[in-house]
Amino acid sequence: MADVRVERVGHVDVVTIDRPEVRNALRFQSYDELERAVRETTARCVVITGTDPAFCSGDDVREVMGGGNSPKPTAVLPRLTPAADALLHTDVPVIAAVNGAAVGWGMELALMADLRVASERAKFGELFVLRGLCSDVAGLGRLAQLVGRERATELLLTGDVIDAPTAAQWGLVSRVVAHDELLPTAMALAEKIASRPPLAVRRLKAGLRVALDPDWTELGEWVSRSLGELFRTADHREGVKAFLERREPHFTGE
Repeated sequence: MADVRVERVGHVDVVTIDRPEVRNALRFQSYDELERAVRETTARCVVITGTDPAFCSGDDVREVMGGGNSPKPTAVLPRLTPAADALLHTDVPVIAAVNGAAVGWGMELALMADLRVASERAKFGELFVLRGLCSDVAGLGRLAQLVGRERATELLLTGDVIDAPTAAQWGLVSRVVAHDELLPTAMALAEKIASRPPLAVRRLKAGLRVALDPDWTELGEWVSRSLGELFRTADHREGVKAFLERREPHFTGE
């Protein structure tokens, strides 16, 4: 069964993460399907959302993080992860329709989109520090562009979660709408973009990337090297175990 569903509506692809039983947490299969959906699209615009009640709760800690019991393999070539590479380098505009919690890599996913429309139920959090990890590239390379360095630093270093009104006030999302109006609002925006000259739209998006973005590949290599080290720490294992055991973690700096 697919973790990610793709539906074509006119010139728009609606990409839905469909693992509601785990709040749309991403496993390796999910990442592969998300990457493929973005790389293979022939649409003029893409809308990414999740099956209620969440947008995406980040990595599946049991599969991707091993439940905190086993370290990640160390012999991994430093690189920008393929799903992030697809999202950050596509010239097709991407809109995140954030219907609920967007935390951990779910927040990274929202940040990798060009525009974010949020339901009143949306929440955002860079939770990596609570698992003894650093964020992926978007938390480092795009969050501060949207909310400013000070607020970005606070979100990254505390792991705090903010609600939709705060996200709008800080400039993290373009608008907040009633939950039932989320997908219609995102689709109306996507359809408007899709109605514009597609070659000009793609060139404009590419130009924004040249003007504003860091070297995602270089940053991705730095992140993967850092994660390779952090995955082997006792603090990472404690962060994951504390989450699964529903208790406060006790970090030691080891």
